[in-house]
Amino acid sequence: MPLTAYDLTGRTAIVTGAASGIGRATAALLAEAGATVHCADLDEPGARATAAAITASGGAAHPHHLDVTHRDQVAAVVAAARETTGRLDVMANIAGIMHSSPVLETADEDLDRVWNTNFKGVLYGCQEATRAMIATATRGSVVTMASGAIDIGAPGLLCYGAAKAAVVQLTKTLAAEVGRHGIRVNAVAPGWIRTPMTDRHGGEAQRQAERPMIRMSPLGRVGEPEDVAHAVLHLVSDASSFTTGQILRPNGGVAMPW
Repeated sequence: MPLTAYDLTGRTAIVTGAASGIGRATAALLAEAGATVHCADLDEPGARATAAAITASGGAAHPHHLDVTHRDQVAAVVAAARETTGRLDVMANIAGIMHSSPVLETADEDLDRVWNTNFKGVLYGCQEATRAMIATATRGSVVTMASGAIDIGAPGLLCYGAAKAAVVQLTKTLAAEVGRHGIRVNAVAPGWIRTPMTDRHGGEAQRQAERPMIRMSPLGRVGEPEDVAHAVLHLVSDASSFTTGQILRPNGGVAMPW
């Protein structure tokens, strides 16, 4: 397949969580591939910085303040994206939060907070984006962000892992429902990636936290945001036109499920 299969020229994309980490790397890469990218994040200054960097590099980007736990805000960003070009081709649901606590110490408010962002926020993005794609007969692509936590029972990650597992089920169900419209829905389940979310310790403490992940990986390293961004680009491009309902795992080989 020619490299033009990765060309997104003329397409409109929304990336949530675009202020930093995987979201920022994804927004930059989709813009480099030619898409007009709407950079959405609760961190509005960060979203503006991402959009400004894209614009300075010759790309097209628009910043948006977005709390993904509010459906009306998600709908407003989708509507704004459609207004710029008359269509929405790509929805990358990357915004998410982390919480760690043992099962026996997990409080209702912690579970609700993570669930509302990591699952309901993705659900809202999927719903609003696919409605827009169906309305304009756009054969678009939706990507959700799962996690390597779906493949293991990691201590302390009940809230996070359960929400991400639910995202996978959402992805597969939606793919089965909207495929007749030519819309594809896939998930990315990264391993340990160096982002502000994982860099909670800093310095030597952070290096110690990464060492087990490095030892577990056949590649002998942890991931960078760009590793995941390239996985997203593949899934939203014509290079994966026959791929839907799948989970792509850029995890350095840490998990190899059947």
